[in-house]
Amino acid sequence: MPKTKLTTVTFNGTPEQEAALRAELEAIKTLDGPLMPAMQKAQEIYGYLPIEVQKIVAEELNVPLEKVFGIATFYAQFNLNPAGKYPIGVCLGTACYVKGSGEVLARFEKELGISQSECTADGKYSLVATRCIGCCGLAPVATVGQEVYGKITPDDVPAILAKHGN
Repeated sequence: MPKTKLTTVTFNGTPEQEAALRAELEAIKTLDGPLMPAMQKAQEIYGYLPIEVQKIVAEELNVPLEKVFGIATFYAQFNLNPAGKYPIGVCLGTACYVKGSGEVLARFEKELGISQSECTADGKYSLVATRCIGCCGLAPVATVGQEVYGKITPDDVPAILAKHGN
């Protein structure tokens, strides 16, 4: 399952983030079934759930780390890897896929030196395979942040990255 692949990006949580999380967890742990809301709040604060953050949640809620990790890897709403400054999504929905988006994704992986669901070591780019984003007439489609690139080919990838400083 690619989602569970761990990142090589160094965790850069701040003392302020940790204090905010611990304060939130103090209130959340009084709820019935606090684990999901706690993990949602942790991801809201940090943007993803690295092992360092999962340990804080486990410690504060007095639950095994394995349970936190199990939930983090089961539910699609949780991310174990940070999003890059430029998150890239390549649509693998039917219309895009039949028009070559698999090759586009492969070219992004090659150019960036990462696989889908990973972030570059410098934190600049992250790459995910998405499902239909509703631009079937522009297939194949990729997004970089909020920008949509349609009718792209693998040969367009270097220019798209260059536009964003690669």
